[in-house]
Amino acid sequence: MNPLHPLHPGELLERSLAYASVGVAAVPRGGLRRPTPCAEWDLGDLLHHLDDSVEALYEGVAEGRVGLCPARPAADPVCAFRERAAALLGVCAAVPGALRDPAVGDRSLGAGLLVAVGALEIAVHGWDVARACGHARPIPSGLAAELLPLAHLVVADADRGVRFADPVDAPPGTAPGGRLLAFLGRCPGGDSFPARGGSVLRE
Repeated sequence: MNPLHPLHPGELLERSLAYASVGVAAVPRGGLRRPTPCAEWDLGDLLHHLDDSVEALYEGVAEGRVGLCPARPAADPVCAFRERAAALLGVCAAVPGALRDPAVGDRSLGAGLLVAVGALEIAVHGWDVARACGHARPIPSGLAAELLPLAHLVVADADRGVRFADPVDAPPGTAPGGRLLAFLGRCPGGDSFPARGGSVLRE
């Protein structure tokens, strides 16, 4: 698959949402103050960011434009994520092959690429959520193998220390999910966390 022109971006998004949804469903009551792999965010902040990423994708697909203002934090971020994810999948299914090329701020972005980048962000933050809850849930190898070349295209050196930490070494033989996390500054088997969380959907 050419990461600039994903053949099935909707399928990629569906798989990422399915993976992330399991982690979000396991968030314990009263656990929103837990630390996360995004050092400046607790679990509540991370869930709000994940929810906002889904909302940004919905805007891009349904309205043809991604606004620069994030969604307001929801009282129940777990429920909000489930509802927004269902709405996003619904609008993607309603307009397959006919997505307008949305704008992110003043930049035009191909619809397929926008959805694929959203799949990347959702999958990685799905891992962050599971990690914050103390669960070892690797990103599925097949999904990660498709997302890894996309990550190399959309995460630039200028993003390091701003949206993402520096990449960490991945030992030989590391599975695709571990290589994806390492490229985005996460230590899949350790306790070192990146400087801050990152988004590639809103400025």
